[in-house]
Amino acid sequence: ALMALQGVEDATERRRRAIRRGGGLLDRLDELKLALLAGESGEGTLERLNRSLSEERPVDADPGLNSLLDQIELRAAVELAKADLRRSAA
Repeated sequence: ALMALQGVEDATERRRRAIRRGGGLLDRLDELKLALLAGESGEGTLERLNRSLSEERPVDADPGLNSLLDQIELRAAVELAKADLRRSAA
């Protein structure tokens, strides 16, 4: 019973970390949006976004949460690719 309880805590902690990761990526994307709207390059924000995206993603059993995280990560990857294009065009 104790082992089962520890497994539940681990799953709960993985879910919590997955949600925290998604929230952090959304925060970085929002920071980038504000920087671009202010006419700034947002290089610091892009670096933080890249670091956040490269961190290991906790695996969660909830397919809905995984799908949502996939979408957030895709959006972050698109923004990083767009920034690379802007840099190479300059």
